[in-house]
Amino acid sequence: MPAFAAPDGTQLAYHVVGEGAPLLCLPGGPMRASGYLGDLGGLSERRRLIKLDLRGTGDSALPADPATYRCDRQVADVEALRVHLGLDRVDLLAHSAAGDLALLYAARHPQRIRTLTLITARARALGVDFTEAHRREAAALRTAEPWYGAAYDAYERVWAGSVADADWDAIAPFFYGRWDAAAQAHAEAEVAQAHDEAAEIYASGGAFAPDDARAAVAGMDARVLLLAGEVDSGPLPRIAAEIAQLIPGAELVVQPGAGHYPWLDDPRCFTRTVSTFLGQEPAGRAV
Repeated sequence: MPAFAAPDGTQLAYHVVGEGAPLLCLPGGPMRASGYLGDLGGLSERRRLIKLDLRGTGDSALPADPATYRCDRQVADVEALRVHLGLDRVDLLAHSAAGDLALLYAARHPQRIRTLTLITARARALGVDFTEAHRREAAALRTAEPWYGAAYDAYERVWAGSVADADWDAIAPFFYGRWDAAAQAHAEAEVAQAHDEAAEIYASGGAFAPDDARAAVAGMDARVLLLAGEVDSGPLPRIAAEIAQLIPGAELVVQPGAGHYPWLDDPRCFTRTVSTFLGQEPAGRAV
């Protein structure tokens, strides 16, 4: 399995799937091993996916200093991977909580980004967060689902502070556009892939300086795609639109019927959207 050394010496692993031009993929969670990304709905047939296991997750080593789990301190890991791969500019894809890491990387190294693809991504780095009200708004779209009653009751307990595994397991259907066998297997794998201690530190105090990040990405010349799920709560499509407005020229696509993992809900739609975006030439450049 390929690996490289982070600036602090931590050995970080990555997984390569598919053929073609490289696409660096950052997993969310936060701090979930990259295995849950799979082949991104078949996107590996069009691009070579380089899926980083963030420090302390998957096949990557535990760092000597747990404070380095903080999102902003992992930017150097992404840059070390770029250098290790010998790439001048990168196509970077980030899912969910990794949106923060990708945005911080873009803010610190704007000249190294060719394209940035944000899949149902967070943007606390830019000062945008998701709220309980957002979760309730999205949940209201699912009332006709057979699992809704039990799942919503569990959601209420979670919002009230429940940490019971049974309650967290019960709300999983809200994060998928289709609660089928594939979604259920995907959800069941999360516990083994998650690093809870690291997740607690990821967005801890000092991780984000939104004003600075907004100013930095405003001057970035990379093309940016935000892909939101129609029934996802993080972000809601309207919140994704607010995020897009903070990044000049960003393109927003809302995938119909999709939840937080759009490559599972409709692989063909997902891969068509992302591969089309990645294949576009920047304005003003020769084809």
